[in-house]
Amino acid sequence: MAEKTDMKEYKYITLRDDPSLKDMAAEWFHSKWGVPKEAYLECMESYLKNETEYGWYLCLDGNRIVGGTGVIENDFHDRKDLSPNICAVYTEEAYRCRGIAGHLLDMAVNDLKVKGITPVYLVTDHTGFYERYGWQFYCMVQGDGEPELTRMYIHR
Repeated sequence: MAEKTDMKEYKYITLRDDPSLKDMAAEWFHSKWGVPKEAYLECMESYLKNETEYGWYLCLDGNRIVGGTGVIENDFHDRKDLSPNICAVYTEEAYRCRGIAGHLLDMAVNDLKVKGITPVYLVTDHTGFYERYGWQFYCMVQGDGEPELTRMYIHR
């Protein structure tokens, strides 16, 4: 599915659409969040082997990943009952304010809904951004190893 924004065409895919991007995607997410590449690869492998429906979503500008997000069981917080979680939402700085993150969030939520997986949660320090895409503040959670509580959002 391609979308024109700012006279550029971006391609939005799931990792299942192009499994050959797995290593590049794992490295890209690792470079943004500092989580070990192997952790991303493990989650991506489970998704590609159909062991889970918790997917990985990418925005490409040509052959370059410029945005992405994933879905995991728990995004490093104490509320294990609030699952699954959108994780690793990121858009390259030069590509921000073009609707890329919102499109990726909608892709993930809609993909999960089709599979009967709802609601979906995410943790963030942002206020105002996720509400634009139908997310609602749910509660505060304790992040693993974090001194301060973090905002938890829900999408039904």
